[in-house]
Amino acid sequence: MAERKHDREFVRTFFTSPTAVQGEEDSAKMIRSASGLRGMQAPDVWVPDNEDATAPSMRDEGADNIVEVVAENGADFPGEIHPRIVWHRDSPATRYQCLQHLLQIADPEKGAIEHIDGFVIPEVGDIDDWKKADEFFTIVENEYGLDEGSLKMSVIIESGQAELAMGTLREEMGKPTNNLERLFLLVDGEVDYTKDMRAITPTGALPEWPELRHNTSRGASAAGLIAVDGPYDDIRDVEGYRERMTDNQAKGMLGIWSLTPGQVVEANKSPLPPQTGSWLLDTGTQQVELTDEDGVQVYDGDRVSLEEDGGSYTLSVGGDEQTLDEDELREELLDLTEYVPSMDDIVDSMEEFEAAREGGTGAIAMEQSATLRIDGVEIDVSNDRMWDEATYQAAMTPIKLFQDVYENRPDQHEDLADLYSEDVVDRAMSVGQ
Repeated sequence: MAERKHDREFVRTFFTSPTAVQGEEDSAKMIRSASGLRGMQAPDVWVPDNEDATAPSMRDEGADNIVEVVAENGADFPGEIHPRIVWHRDSPATRYQCLQHLLQIADPEKGAIEHIDGFVIPEVGDIDDWKKADEFFTIVENEYGLDEGSLKMSVIIESGQAELAMGTLREEMGKPTNNLERLFLLVDGEVDYTKDMRAITPTGALPEWPELRHNTSRGASAAGLIAVDGPYDDIRDVEGYRERMTDNQAKGMLGIWSLTPGQVVEANKSPLPPQTGSWLLDTGTQQVELTDEDGVQVYDGDRVSLEEDGGSYTLSVGGDEQTLDEDELREELLDLTEYVPSMDDIVDSMEEFEAAREGGTGAIAMEQSATLRIDGVEIDVSNDRMWDEATYQAAMTPIKLFQDVYENRPDQHEDLADLYSEDVVDRAMSVGQ
């Protein structure tokens, strides 16, 4: 993974809001409201959206609104502020409008730019197109006496050209002929990507594009950037949103576009370690979370059954039956179960490994044990997981995420203490240091 060039190592939430709403007495009402978000409702990156979310006829007014609202409220906003402005790889007129809006918003005399961390550029094409946008940033920085590279640039991957361009970033960034090191986020835009790819589905729904999400995550990792998934349009489908984030996180894509403050809350919490640990049981079709009843992990479904008869056990999973002795049953249940560690569990394991390492031990065994109850039959299971330096470093990813959140989002300190307790927070901030 390339060295990251920006203080933020993680972005969980990318929240867009229209910059100008037609027919309203205050056309800036949406971004004015968004600028007041705090705590878990406030995103890591707020995007006053002067492109798709704002009608073309309102975009000049939208640029004025960005200046007004950010100058007034930007100092107190707890996340980073990255307006999205117009751009298109095939339209010189649109790119010219981008430059005009950049110059308008970045004018230091208007008081907004000191609170703006960067800008989001949509509809980019191949790498030469990215360089054109970067050059506009450099022109604006020189026009107003800003440090070259001080304005971050994030791009939305909405075309096959842009997807292929991610593969050349490692070679292009850092060359003296560009300032592409200003790049910050790579954001998927599946709607326009689907249009660009001329993709068709029977229902007209968007393809899931797992390859695009993988490629964006890989491109971000290789270039030292941060990957963010695109919008999840069904804002009432909270469980689907969570499943999408879980799938993304397994690809290393910890950030996602949020369309409502409710989605922001879900996305802010999703990549953080859980408050309590839980056991999962594979039922043959899905993993279900077992219910903790006074320390016993209970399965209460109909896909798995267990009977005992004189020391012999009959285990049925999805209709497949096995007759097992007690040791065989334990082995089978160990194959069917997984443990999801809590924040406290992760910190405990890391502290134990750090102590062992300081004492000269390179690897230690960590035991996981539980009592399972299926159809009233209880069985104790346990296994040992070896922890070495590689395991420790892998466990650091969620802890580093937590530390990054804690350092950059003081407005969430109270929420995090309520979630984990002050003691666990303090310990999590100390491990790995």
